[in-house]
Amino acid sequence: MGRKHVLTIAGSDSGGGAGIQADLKVFSALGTYGMSVITAVTAQNTRGATAIQEIDAHVVKSQLDAVFSDIRVDAVKIGMVSNHEIMSVIADSIQRYQPPHVVIDPVMIAKSGDALLQEESIMTLQNVLLPMATIITPNVPEAEVLLGCSITSIEEMRQAVRKLAIKMNTLVLLKGGHLNGDAIDILSTGREFSNPRIHTPHTHGTGCSLSSAIAAYLALDDPVDEAIAKAKEYVFQAICYAFPIGDGHSPIHHFYQWDQGGKRRDISTGSSSLPCH
Repeated sequence: MGRKHVLTIAGSDSGGGAGIQADLKVFSALGTYGMSVITAVTAQNTRGATAIQEIDAHVVKSQLDAVFSDIRVDAVKIGMVSNHEIMSVIADSIQRYQPPHVVIDPVMIAKSGDALLQEESIMTLQNVLLPMATIITPNVPEAEVLLGCSITSIEEMRQAVRKLAIKMNTLVLLKGGHLNGDAIDILSTGREFSNPRIHTPHTHGTGCSLSSAIAAYLALDDPVDEAIAKAKEYVFQAICYAFPIGDGHSPIHHFYQWDQGGKRRDISTGSSSLPCH
């Protein structure tokens, strides 16, 4: 079948570190061909987002039809979708075109802790879009919204991921980066994935990049567990090799494999060191 094709449905980040831009970088870095459907345009840099303009749902539908009607889609990654009308359009397209893999990163909470979705949109996300996924990748605050409970420990994560998988009737990878200690993610099948916590401000786009990497590896025919393990390692290395851009939280280094002169920041001190292995 030749090169695999992966579609991202998400918002645009003018700073290039997250959203559509990060997803396309991941797809290229992992040897797949990337396509995009833009749901919103943001004015964004390493210090934060200052403006957002949602794309009209009809235009989102036209983008989806343009891609699906012409190019084989081996996997889909869905990121920032803040409007219930756009969610419904996406769900209709997934139902119509039946891509083999759908990875949803339910972007619901801003870094400030503010909710990004209104109640009507949260209901559409839960009842319409998330159950169509092969796997969803919420972080702890997002899982708390979806379940209506607090999650403060690894044991509570283990319970929450099982409940969420039953509620959404799909696989769930619950990301534990918001808790203290090592970065532990838990799959609803019971498998846990752990990396040392990297003390660095250069982490912009990690959530987008992880879900898009999982989508790329699923398109490359890896089983779910292996796709997650490879995606976690890819993002871990990309954080290790991240370098400062701008005055805020810089993005990870999506193309670290080809940067022969790259140096990582030591995972405990933040100083330059040898590459992670």
